[in-house]
Amino acid sequence: MGVALPPQVPRRWFRRTIPLAIFALLLFYLCARSLRALSGCSSGALFCIADGPPSLQVQQESGSLEAPEREEPQCLGPQGMLGRIIKPFRASLNPEGDVELSQYLAGWRELIKFLTPFGSIFAFATGEAFTKVTALEARVHGPEAAHYKSLAAMVAWERRAGLLELPGIGPRDSTRSSGSRTALLLHRALRWSQLCLHRVATGTLGGPGAGEQCHDAYNTVLAPHHHWLVRQAVRLAFLSFPGRGRLLELACPGTREEAARAAVVRAAGTLEDVYNRTQCLLAEGGLLQLA
Repeated sequence: MGVALPPQVPRRWFRRTIPLAIFALLLFYLCARSLRALSGCSSGALFCIADGPPSLQVQQESGSLEAPEREEPQCLGPQGMLGRIIKPFRASLNPEGDVELSQYLAGWRELIKFLTPFGSIFAFATGEAFTKVTALEARVHGPEAAHYKSLAAMVAWERRAGLLELPGIGPRDSTRSSGSRTALLLHRALRWSQLCLHRVATGTLGGPGAGEQCHDAYNTVLAPHHHWLVRQAVRLAFLSFPGRGRLLELACPGTREEAARAAVVRAAGTLEDVYNRTQCLLAEGGLLQLA
């Protein structure tokens, strides 16, 4: 026996309405299921709460902030070798687009400490860098300290005061070089250090060794400014360059190779940021050929 419909409801309307209602319910079900999948919510939950850890704000408010699963290597921390390099160099990049000299030189002192244990190949670089850092620090803390707070201020002051050398003509006594010329020489050494560290950290198994990669960086950055005898001495010194594993161990003691590589890449990235900022400032001042 069929179901009797009220006389006011046409049968044709009933036949069309049922399929539409079924289609609407099906569409609603599929949309709800898709939304649950996108939000990471499980079906059947009373309240839709996404899977995974709570947001940082929620953790802070509840007092249950936990350490991330992958902590940074200690070498990137405040007391770590790379951390002590990154912090002052990063602080030297002020918001106005200049380079604060006191922080820049503090970063260089930490970089020298890091490079010194690598042997004779870095001896000439660290020795020269130490002399130049000391000379610049004497200006930063000397009687004209007000003009040596930043790289741009120093360049402007030395230009007005007539202290800049002619391009390519340096004083016989390097200790009498202008601060701008000294900064340019440090600037080139920083580029070499950055390229060397980055290439060592990203080198592939079976590819060029650490010594070859750092020698190539030297040929790119510093060799064009050195005499033939110096270039030959450097080439021989690179033969005793420590292997990649030794460099990574000195940079990040007790850290897995993958994490140590990533940490060195991060440090090299900071050096590159500082180099790029300094390069722009020196180029604007027309000082890239000063030495």
